[in-house]
Amino acid sequence: MNKKIRDIILKKKKSKIVCLTAYSKSVAKILDKYCDIILVGDSMAHVLYGHKNTHKIKLDNIIQHAVSVKMGIKKSLLVVDMPKGTYNNPKDALKNARIVIKKTKCDAIKLENNRKNYEIIEYLVKKKISVMGHVGYTPQFKKKFKIEGQSKQEVKKLLKDVQLIEKAGAFSIVVECLAPNTAKLITNKVQIPTIGIGSSSYCDGQILVTDDMLGLSGFYPKFVKKYANLNTIIEKAVKKYTREVKLIKFPKRKNFLNGSKLS
Repeated sequence: MNKKIRDIILKKKKSKIVCLTAYSKSVAKILDKYCDIILVGDSMAHVLYGHKNTHKIKLDNIIQHAVSVKMGIKKSLLVVDMPKGTYNNPKDALKNARIVIKKTKCDAIKLENNRKNYEIIEYLVKKKISVMGHVGYTPQFKKKFKIEGQSKQEVKKLLKDVQLIEKAGAFSIVVECLAPNTAKLITNKVQIPTIGIGSSSYCDGQILVTDDMLGLSGFYPKFVKKYANLNTIIEKAVKKYTREVKLIKFPKRKNFLNGSKLS
């Protein structure tokens, strides 16, 4: 376990853990100043590739973006999502996780829970691979987007899942779209940090898709707060650029490359 991961674990119940997603060096460089964890998420399926779900993202896609993100990071913990189908069994999970870590130099990988892969997490941890878990709404395995943990039966299942993931050796766990009281219960019952998304402020930390909170993605459920509206800003800039090109106001002489020869 590296120092960055130990520091994350020690933050539990002491200070809130700040997490965001990144898919490029330029964005990661900004986030690195403020975030404890940067996740290269398979959410890139929606944000970058326009897919309806996360299922079509391949290992090469994740690796390509994670390599870029790593170049922008100096202090944050870098976690990389394992795409759907890359950890169906312990052998495949280990092979693919090692490829991701070798090529991206990330600190940890993240696996979504399907109520069956606890032994895969345990196997990876025994092989010295740091794992972040993920329960609640897990897009790789569930089609319906809904709040979980509203009934006693659901709460019991979720608590068992989280405890098994902790026992398997995960250093932290994303809890997505849980009822507030359930998120609070789970956070209090486990020793590892919980990172919430749509799961109240009771969690040890929070994560959002950066493009959502910047107003770029077009996906704004109730749990997302837009801290900026970059769609409007970008459109305004493009509109101004278009107008200046058509009116021959750009480029001006100050934009010319003096002394260069055009071929």
